[in-house]
Amino acid sequence: MMKYVLLPLLLLVSLTSGCAMRAPDNVDNACAIFDQRSSLFNNWHRQARKAEREFGVPVPVMMATIYQESRFQPRARPPRKKLLGFIPWRRPSNAFGYAQALNSTWDWYKEDANRVWWARRTRFKDAVHFVGWYHDQSHRRNGIAKTDAYNLYLAYYSGHGGYSRGTYRNNRTIINAAARVASMSDTYERQLRQCGRL
Repeated sequence: MMKYVLLPLLLLVSLTSGCAMRAPDNVDNACAIFDQRSSLFNNWHRQARKAEREFGVPVPVMMATIYQESRFQPRARPPRKKLLGFIPWRRPSNAFGYAQALNSTWDWYKEDANRVWWARRTRFKDAVHFVGWYHDQSHRRNGIAKTDAYNLYLAYYSGHGGYSRGTYRNNRTIINAAARVASMSDTYERQLRQCGRL
């Protein structure tokens, strides 16, 4: 009898999680993202708010970081370099998933946050928790305000040591990316206020 109850439940879980293996349709609108990802088993708004409560980093800041890193593609990776200008070659790093977490940083997170066995970079719930955790580390180590999307992203990209040394200062690409994160965080905050999700 029990197997007849569990089978439909497992099927439902697999179907709802399978739908999340692609980016939401409108990643430029936080309300639309949360509306599309609001199933019983995979509610992104609830998961983001939970990370916000745990780490004190606002939802718009975490969402803007993920937007910049992967555009909410669960299996995102850095593009391959080209050998001789046209042959696909190695990737510049092992960054992966929604948050583009490096293997070593992800391992540190899993150990520090006590999520060794179940955290996955391809699962939004874990990725948003990771981003909140990392920004909290940046606050503790570098003194960056948890609402400062610009500097939090500089530390996210450069690493805590790189941020404190100012390795980003002459890197226009990183500076422009941090400015986009700050702008998107403001946009997401306005949108979430308008739809009553803040």
